[in-house]
Order: sequence, then structure tokens, then C-alpha cells
Amino acid sequence: MKVYEFTIKPFSAFGTPLKGDTLFGQFCWQVANDPGQAGASLPELLSDYAEDPFIVFSSAFPVLSNSGGRTYAFKTPALPLDLLFKVSEDEDRAVRERKELKNKRWMLISEGERLDGWLNREEMFVSDRELLERFLSAAPDYLKRGLSGRGAFVSTFRRAHNTINRLTGTTGTGEFAPYVLEDHFFAPGVELSLFVGIDEKRLGLDAARTYMERIGLLGFGRDASTGRGRFELTGVRVVDLVKLGCTSPDVLYTLSPTVPARGEFSEYYFTPFTRFGRHGDVLARSENPFKAPVIMADEGAVLRPRSADSFKRPFIGRAVTGISKAEPSTVCQGYSLYIPVRMES
Repeated sequence: MKVYEFTIKPFSAFGTPLKGDTLFGQFCWQVANDPGQAGASLPELLSDYAEDPFIVFSSAFPVLSNSGGRTYAFKTPALPLDLLFKVSEDEDRAVRERKELKNKRWMLISEGERLDGWLNREEMFVSDRELLERFLSAAPDYLKRGLSGRGAFVSTFRRAHNTINRLTGTTGTGEFAPYVLEDHFFAPGVELSLFVGIDEKRLGLDAARTYMERIGLLGFGRDASTGRGRFELTGVRVVDLVKLGCTSPDVLYTLSPTVPARGEFSEYYFTPFTRFGRHGDVLARSENPFKAPVIMADEGAVLRPRSADSFKRPFIGRAVTGISKAEPSTVCQGYSLYIPVRMES
């Protein structure tokens, strides 16, 4: 499997966060609707997915470009603060410091650097506001003026929805009760990086590129039919995630929600994430479009393998099946690409 970096530029708000498992699901619909592009049907590509996936998607991460190269903004590892930062021994001061440190949700890694570890490297971690300031420092003047009052790199807005009961002419209870949905907006001009592992013996790069371009054109995730989830694919290149990490690692830093294989790891640091999935495309109109919930370790998890063999392939995790009554062959991406890191000094 070869890992590529797909760079995309958002053109609209997103109703669904760009996470690896959801990207995989929408990609599979593209293959199902146009298998000729891939040279194989979706059932053929998924026939040995449980043992050897044909493609693995990371979640999307902001990337900053400047004269010094590219800097990736990854999610801060899901580790206790004491394993990331040096916190004051004074109790009152430590409380204030912890509040500030919890806001540092981004970890910056520049090309040419190596993620050897985290402790005592506070300069790597920034808040949403600090990330926006770094983006604006290299942005054109018109963007600096337009975004000067913006408080965060990624903004979330809540939109109220309702359905009118035509018998009463008002909202009500049950299916007519008002509800709220969240939309996520990136700063204009931002680019995002997706790391995609592709088994080119089964799926060509050109086909993967075409499918991704179509997803960007048609829209990704919830409310795509109303204009959300639009993006442009601006670049594709080979990357080596090992070069972002350590040559003698003892832990893995994951890049998408994952379901770790049983017994493979001795230590787990992660934020639980529950995927309440539902079918898309034609199955969205089926009698039961909802999938069974899947509990995953969100991107940014830190896992310690029991064996060095875990570092021999570019992904970890497993496939998740048995999650749909409408389509029994449905599979969820429980795999994740990773960056190898050495946590022990």
C-alpha cells in the first residue's frame, strides 16, 4: 500500500466533519455507481477488506503553506496533559495552566521535522485562534482584512430547522418538533490534507482521484443537496508518514477514527467517538437507512503495540461488519493510517 496526500480546498460549509470512516463510505458509493472507473466492482474490492483493505482514508487536517514548506495541523494527541506539557507544581497556578492548555487543540508538524515525542515541546501546540493567526500571517491582504475579527480557524454555526404540519399550519411535537443542526465553516482560502493509503494492485490512483473530484463536485456528507460539503481537489502527491515520525517508535498516533484489533496493543489513550451512521445514495430512502452505532477511538489516539510487527504496515485497526439490516454486506472503515512516535525517552 502506498500513501498519498490529497489536498482539497473547501468551497462551502460542511454539515458532516471530514472524518476517515465517512469519507470511505462516500467513496464506496462512487465505486458502486461507476465500477468501470475502478476496473472492479465494489463487492470485488471489498471481498478481502477484513484482511487487506484496498483503500484507507485519514480525516482531514489543515495544512499551512509558506516559504518554508508545508506545516500540518494535526489534532492534539489524546494524552493526559502531564504527558504533553510541563505543568506547574503550584496547585493554583496549575489550574489556570490546565485551562489554557486544554484549548491547544492543534499540533503543528512541519515538513522536514520529525515527531520524536511530545513532552516539553509546547511550541508545537496551538489553539484555534493561534492557528488562524498563523494562517493569516502568510495570507493575502484581502483575507487578513476580511478575517481580522474572526475568532477561530474552524467556526461552528447552529441552524434551526422545522417541519410545518399542513393540517395545523404550525410546528408541533414528534416529527414536527423544531430541531438544530450544526454547520462547520473553514476560513476562506484554507487547504486541507487527506492522507489516503491505496493498494494500487487493486485500485489505480487515477480512479481514486476521479472519485474524489466527483465527491467534491457533488458535495460531501449531510445536506450536500443544498450546497454543503463542496471542495476542489488541488493536488495529489506521495508522502511518507514515517518521515513525519520517529525511526525507532514505541507508539502510534492515529489519523482517523479506528477500531483497534483485539490484543494488538498494551496501552490505549483515546477519546471515544460513536458513529451513528446512516446509509447514503439510494439506501438513504430504504425502509431502515440507519446503521448500528459503532464505538471508535477518535483520530489523535495514541496506542502502544505489543509487538514491533504493528509497524510493518502503514495502517492499524480492523473492518467493522454486521452494522446494517438494509444492506448486510455494509462495512465500516475501522482502519487508520498513523504516524510512528517514540513516547518513552
